Amino acid sequence: MIIVQYVMFTRNLILLLSSLLAASAMADERDAATIVKDAIDHWRGLSSETVMTMVIHRPDWERTMTMRGWTKGDDRSLVRVLEPRKDRGNGTLTDDNSMWSYSPKVNRVIKIPSSMMGQSWMGSDFSNKDVARADDIVDQYDHSILSSEDVDGIRIYEIEAIPHEDAAVVWGREVLSIRDDHVVTTHKFYDQDGELVKTLTSLEIGEMGGRVVAKRQRMSKVETPDEWTEIQVVSVDYEVELKDSLFTLSNLRNPRE
Repeated sequence: MIIVQYVMFTRNLILLLSSLLAASAMADERDAATIVKDAIDHWRGLSSETVMTMVIHRPDWERTMTMRGWTKGDDRSLVRVLEPRKDRGNGTLTDDNSMWSYSPKVNRVIKIPSSMMGQSWMGSDFSNKDVARADDIVDQYDHSILSSEDVDGIRIYEIEAIPHEDAAVVWGREVLSIRDDHVVTTHKFYDQDGELVKTLTSLEIGEMGGRVVAKRQRMSKVETPDEWTEIQVVSVDYEVELKDSLFTLSNLRNPRE
């Protein structure tokens, strides 16, 4: 009788521990996904208007552009080049899963096909997909917390994002380091073989637009460490009132706002 009770107790204990471990794993995944989503929402806000500079650096040349960008909700954005003069008016519009580019020189709006989403955005080290689909990492990935640590009194979470089997993404996995104030310090992109391809690093963090954000970020590739692209925020306003007509093909071609 004692042996039977012991066996039953042991079995129930194992089941309880298994349930607790499963619940803990689910909580970690849920918390990890929330941390990633909160970071994206924090950077973008309900709406935003930003002026930024982009420096494309190569060993034998360097190019700088000033741009103005707007976002509204989760899926609409518009970026337009202000300087240099020869590139003024070049723009990119995203709306849900669609992306278009416009060049005044040819006076044409071109829809970016899915086959070109991995190509360079405006000649930089960012891809079209980097710019267009920030929410992919929330919607099409499973997340887990790899580690966490306190650095200068700020909690930093290292989160691994693994794409769903049917996800239409190019990366085998992504790893992000996110502070507890929602600022992403690093974002690493790995290929299907688990090799690191490129890293987005926040080089300067500070308060702008009433919140702490990454003011300067650099995208660099492992194979070409002497080539990189930096984006620096000049000014940003959040929760601004933006008309829906701003995010249209007509406005992309003929700016009215």
